[in-house]
Amino acid sequence: MSTSESNLKEIMVSKTNIPITIISGFLGSGKTTLLNNILTNQKEIKTAVLVNEFGEIGIDNELIVKTEEEMIELSNGCICCSINGELVEAIEKLISVNKKLDYIIIETTGLADPLPVAMTLLGSELRDQTRLDSIITLIDAENFNDVALESSIGRSQVIYGDILLLNKCDLVTNKKIEETIEKLKEIKNDVRILKSIKGNIPLNLLLSVGLFETDLIIQKESVHDHSHKHEHKHEHEHEHEHEHEHEHSEEDNKIEDFLSVSFQTKEPFSLRKFQYFLDNQLKSNVFRAKGILWFSESERRHVFHLAGKRISIEDSEWGEERNNQLVFIGKELDKKEILSQLNACIDK
Repeated sequence: MSTSESNLKEIMVSKTNIPITIISGFLGSGKTTLLNNILTNQKEIKTAVLVNEFGEIGIDNELIVKTEEEMIELSNGCICCSINGELVEAIEKLISVNKKLDYIIIETTGLADPLPVAMTLLGSELRDQTRLDSIITLIDAENFNDVALESSIGRSQVIYGDILLLNKCDLVTNKKIEETIEKLKEIKNDVRILKSIKGNIPLNLLLSVGLFETDLIIQKESVHDHSHKHEHKHEHEHEHEHEHEHEHSEEDNKIEDFLSVSFQTKEPFSLRKFQYFLDNQLKSNVFRAKGILWFSESERRHVFHLAGKRISIEDSEWGEERNNQLVFIGKELDKKEILSQLNACIDK
């Protein structure tokens, strides 16, 4: 075990309450990749992971590196409101089952405001057993622009992040990195900004950093009041009620103006047909897509990611029943058209 890992372990076991880190960040910023790196590189630290999904299919469970960590997948909408009760119950279950639990990590959907998640932790009986260590917000260095900040959720993710992790720095110039940092400092001038490539960063810079001042918040407000004003350590304010402005819809998993379309089949795709779909049919209003792909031409399992204009496909061994699972997230998506196009990709 390295010196930094040893120090991290000592810091965590010295605290009575279990530390919790919230991983936030807009669509495609690299949250799951960061989580994979944490789970792969941490040693002798019993970690519990809670993953929230926006979409009908829980894809992220398939993308997480398999370790001995406990995982509970929270689904059916935005973690910050529709399943607050489930979040509390999930953490209580983790603590009761795992007596030697060292750390809890919550990965929120890219369309979640991290503040209500934090307030759920502070405003329940969990505050006697846990402490909110920090909120980490990932920023996609390649695709970050003013459009991301037009969304109230995207802006809140920056405002309430204790650490802003500027990810994918290998895909942009140093000038672009500096411009992005300056823009972030205009929103929040006293924030800790770290740079990374594929979410690879020393764990002692991310975990048990103690940047979220829970005691200060508890003193300044009644967290049992569901209409509250939050004073964060960075001296910004945020009005939040549990009927908050996420504009949930009875339609297909709609938050604000974003819509998700999910697809799954137990039949393989034709590689040529799927390539045609990507090149000629996939529209620019799809901002994020991810999934597991099975091609009749390949014996390998393929992990598919789309973030902005960048597409990546990585392969690995199949470890379970073969199928295709995809989730697309964007604005004004035509669900029938997308599903029809994907069905046409099936090798028949």
